[in-house]
Amino acid sequence: MRRSNYPEHEVNRINWQAFKLIVPYLFEFKKRITFAMLCLVLTKVASVYLPFILKDIVDTLATSTPYNMKPLIVPLGLVVAYGLVRLSIVVFAEVRDTLFGRVTERAIRRIGLKVFCHLHALDLDFHLNRQTGALSRDIDRGTSGISFLMRFMVFNIVPTLLEIVMVVSILFFNYGIWFALITLGSIITYIAYSVYATEMRTRFVRESNKADSSSNTRAIDSLLNYETVKYFTNENYEAQAYDTQLALWEQAKIKNRLSLFVLNGGQALIIAMAMTSMLALAAVNVSESKMTLGDFVLINAFMMQLFMPLNFLGFVYREIKGSLANIENLFGLLDKSTKVKDITGANPLEIGQAAICFNQIVFAYNQKRPIIRGISFTVKGGEKVAVVGESGSGKSTLVKLLFRFYDVDSGSITIDGQNISKVSQHSLRAHIGVVPQDTVLFNDTLFANIKYGKPSANKVQVMHAIEMAHLTKFIDSLPDGVNTVVGERGLKLSGGEKQRVAIARTILKNPQILVFDEGTSSLDSQSEQAILTTINDVAKNRTSLVIAHRLSTIIDSDNIIVMGEGKIIEQGSHQQLLAKRGKYSTMWQLQQANTAENN
Repeated sequence: MRRSNYPEHEVNRINWQAFKLIVPYLFEFKKRITFAMLCLVLTKVASVYLPFILKDIVDTLATSTPYNMKPLIVPLGLVVAYGLVRLSIVVFAEVRDTLFGRVTERAIRRIGLKVFCHLHALDLDFHLNRQTGALSRDIDRGTSGISFLMRFMVFNIVPTLLEIVMVVSILFFNYGIWFALITLGSIITYIAYSVYATEMRTRFVRESNKADSSSNTRAIDSLLNYETVKYFTNENYEAQAYDTQLALWEQAKIKNRLSLFVLNGGQALIIAMAMTSMLALAAVNVSESKMTLGDFVLINAFMMQLFMPLNFLGFVYREIKGSLANIENLFGLLDKSTKVKDITGANPLEIGQAAICFNQIVFAYNQKRPIIRGISFTVKGGEKVAVVGESGSGKSTLVKLLFRFYDVDSGSITIDGQNISKVSQHSLRAHIGVVPQDTVLFNDTLFANIKYGKPSANKVQVMHAIEMAHLTKFIDSLPDGVNTVVGERGLKLSGGEKQRVAIARTILKNPQILVFDEGTSSLDSQSEQAILTTINDVAKNRTSLVIAHRLSTIIDSDNIIVMGEGKIIEQGSHQQLLAKRGKYSTMWQLQQANTAENN
């Protein structure tokens, strides 16, 4: 199972786009960055100076005469200085992190918003093929990875390298080339091993993440389809499928953990050998009176102080590689371009009569299976035109093309003579209101879901839309009224109730063009007639396109288009089509017979 539907990058390549993306956000707070970098330098200077104070303390105590209290004033002063310098290291580091924290948080906010907006800018085809669970995990891990990169690259790797240069230089000038060579050699060996071992285990990190995303996707898909699972009593099947994904995750984590053991073990061996060599050389020099006891302590302190951040450097490098692996799909998302784009300098749609013209439309989701085959018809301003036909004839596809969720393969769609491919998508959709076949609601209150049709609307306007959609009686029967939470995807409401909410949304939006994609298919006959009356009132002086299943809902249409296999079979008014005794007449008789049988 693929983790996602966007391309993965090469396994061993560092994605430098991460750094290119981060840099602009760093310079949003230039003063904070400057002061943070100053604190960074002061922290490292104080850190390197600390072992010298320790050396002076040891040498002073070693040369002091027993029972002579006066010389103790000097080492006690040095002890106080040692404490102050150590305190300053902590203070500078905390100030640095506090200053940079605002930068990191703002960058994560900006990047998160950029990804969110980019996802909404992608076309419908991408969202129909996405895996929501995997996508969510990739975004979470990607933003966390960016946060890690910003914090640790700037304030751990750079200062650690600075400290290495300072310590090696001090050892070379103060204690000779061998101390410097051992230190530098061990550092190079440590870094080389860390890079090699980390590169080797990157694929295990990927496998673990892929298994994690797959198991999470399986769980979310199963829970979103809870009712379907229950209908078919497939709880055990779902549990087994989920456990299969968890087993893959378990194996991947085991490999990941073993590779981490090899990496950490090798790093520990290099550190132990370096520490032993340095202290052995220092001990020989002390025994030959070439170095003082304080020098021995200083070198020990330097090595401990140096390998602590060096050990952390190995951790940071591993995490950076892991983070880059985690955010690869995030950048893959940002690289994903939409197939439906506004042309450069696209003008907003200007509505007059709101006349719609479909001119020789040809379209296919897959070139091997054409959906729309050369359809042409016109909806005059203020007219109500219905489209009927068997399932799969291409009725709902016309709505998607009108909304420009997809671009036509050939032909054109115009509104008041303006080709919709030449105007901005936002202005096009702002003038069209739709009641979809499958109404999906947010996990929020009824009031909030209806107000979504026009977020700037006031309460009076929302309540008026509720009344026009004949929702008042239903809402009054609820304990919490308009503040009732509808549940995820509106699962707490029936199909008819959800469609009435969708109609209320559209009424509130108040568009010039109305589209009903089988918008009353889930309503009972009584509710349907009430809604149809409301729809007719709302649709007065507006252009309406109705995709219908129940022919009884569109008998008053100015024109009825009958589709079959992506073509127009016949068209005309209700009476004209009945008189032709063609496809429409057959559909009408079948539906009338079914209605009579059900009654």
